[in-house]
Amino acid sequence: MKFMVAYTVKPQHRSAAVARFLETGGAAPEGVKMLDRWHGSTGNKGWTVAEADDVEAISAWCHRWADLLTFYVEPVMDDEQAARVLSS
Repeated sequence: MKFMVAYTVKPQHRSAAVARFLETGGAAPEGVKMLDRWHGSTGNKGWTVAEADDVEAISAWCHRWADLLTFYVEPVMDDEQAARVLSS
């Protein structure tokens, strides 16, 4: 299952978020495959498309950063999957 993870850096924690990202690379934990990630030009928000078997793995990843970031997570479909749903 694919998930779109949008995040916003909590303003008071920007320096800490940058330091953690530079230290860890923001790597996905076991059970999550990061497909792509984009960073906003102002550095205070970003988006990741990730794949996992269930939402627990995605939630665990977000939890690791919840002290510094606010998240919005939504399961997403590609065009082929959406076409199957729409044609049924």
